[in-house]
Amino acid sequence: MTTDPLRIIHCVRSPIGGIFRHIKDLATSQAEAGHEVGLICDSTSGSNFDNALVEALRPTLSLGVARFPMQRNLTIKDLRATRDLYRYIRDLKPDVLHGHGAKGGAYARTIGTILRMKGQDVTRIYCPHGGSLHYDPNRLEGRVYHTIERMLSRLTDGLIFVSDYEYAAFETKVGRPKAPVRIVYNGLQASEFSPVTEAPEAAEFLYIGMLRDLKGTDLFIDALYNIKLKTGSAPTAHIVGEGPDEDKYRKMVETYGLGDKVTFHGALPAREAFRMAKTVVVPSRAEAMPYIILETVAAQRPLIATRVGGIPEIYGKFSGRLIEPGHIDMLTNAMEQATINPQTMQNAAVKLRGCLAETFSVDLMSDRITTLYQQVRGVLPADHPAASSAASAAPASSAQAAYARSSNQQ
Repeated sequence: MTTDPLRIIHCVRSPIGGIFRHIKDLATSQAEAGHEVGLICDSTSGSNFDNALVEALRPTLSLGVARFPMQRNLTIKDLRATRDLYRYIRDLKPDVLHGHGAKGGAYARTIGTILRMKGQDVTRIYCPHGGSLHYDPNRLEGRVYHTIERMLSRLTDGLIFVSDYEYAAFETKVGRPKAPVRIVYNGLQASEFSPVTEAPEAAEFLYIGMLRDLKGTDLFIDALYNIKLKTGSAPTAHIVGEGPDEDKYRKMVETYGLGDKVTFHGALPAREAFRMAKTVVVPSRAEAMPYIILETVAAQRPLIATRVGGIPEIYGKFSGRLIEPGHIDMLTNAMEQATINPQTMQNAAVKLRGCLAETFSVDLMSDRITTLYQQVRGVLPADHPAASSAASAAPASSAQAAYARSSNQQ
């Protein structure tokens, strides 16, 4: 058996946030390893900051970067998008179609199946990155999306989950996978493991992430207001990021009288933003394996975060520090304590950095994903360590138990 270079196409709807960070690092690493790689993403979403990151990939990806209109929700326009994407992908003759997120995964697996029916040897890989798994299975929207996931599972050759939690959520909401599975943590570059020191004029708090309720931006602002009510003065804070609910949050800041304390900045590189504040706050209501947590821990910045998704897997033995999602009183108290005991927060950040295992590296992330492609295609050398770990995931019972415990806490 040989491991000849592969022709790999990554497909994602919106090229923003952690999901695109994952794709960018993975695609770059695969290209550096000699594979031919391409990217397909939505042409209607993404800020100037995000679009610049997409454009920066073009010189690296030999199969190009293509952008097509893709709707976030299910619409009749998906049929036209599927047709246009099919025609483009067909001519590239890919060996691997790797779909990221619910919509990217649907396009990749549907088009990959059509190509297989027409005689092309295409491997269909899917990574949810949270996506449809965030939906409540007891509500109509959740039932619809999870039913679609079950249907698409039949068109899937390999599954990648970015945390044990995500794998367990898939088992619970969609069903036990029939295709080979890998749990592959998001990875950081070696340069990201050096400490970042706050600037002399640093504010008390930093929120960095998408501006939407799922990420808890509203809770961050509420906590600042609560501290103002208790002490008579709100802490200074920066909000870094972009998203669909930005106008709502700006109105909240104005209504609460926090305009002189809170500054909005748009999107910025994480390590640049870390210098702007003494403590990073990630008050998410749901996550898979958030890069911002990894980046903050690696930079040894004090951090307040919630017990959601794969975050406890990052914290390891320090997971008791996490606060419950949506619990505004706990968040307010944690932020108050951070202003009172900054040295305690910094000491905790140093200890937490020691918990960040070598498994959170870009090189390992790329190797484990690419060897899954090769395993599924039957070209993985027999002596490769990954050959004996086709389904590197927890057993169904333990994974579902872990998910149930975390869900009950939420």
